[in-house]
Amino acid sequence: MTSAPPFAAILPAPFGALGVRASAERLFALAFLAPGTALSAPTSPLLEQVAAQLDAYYANPHHRFDLPIEARGSDFRRRVWQALLDIPSGHSTTYGELARRLGSSARAVGQALGDNPLPVVIPCHRVLAAHGLGGFNHAGAGYSLDVKCWLLRHEGAL
Repeated sequence: MTSAPPFAAILPAPFGALGVRASAERLFALAFLAPGTALSAPTSPLLEQVAAQLDAYYANPHHRFDLPIEARGSDFRRRVWQALLDIPSGHSTTYGELARRLGSSARAVGQALGDNPLPVVIPCHRVLAAHGLGGFNHAGAGYSLDVKCWLLRHEGAL
């Protein structure tokens, strides 16, 4: 088992912090980090662009990200993540509805959402359970779900 590379930057967020993993050319992962996590400033043009676009989103929930990304995953996962980009800010769908659109099962869609390497940029928080909030980042409670609630409230969807 290989471990994830260290964060290239740790950026402040209204809900804590975001750890950023990137190459010189592409953003490939964001990780939610708890409030109080030590920050590390962007040190490259790409990381500065990531920080600026995240700040733009925190100021305006309708900001559309335009970043060079590399979402690493199976063809199915990438298809699910691509479908998330069609859900506008302030709107949501359910796991079941997204699964129907993709010809899949809600469970498979939920697993793909939990494996989303770029939450916020690829807006998996906009997918809800049929009768409630559902999980987030493979968690059904705790900090990750608090972040999902913050994002949905920020966008006016909750």
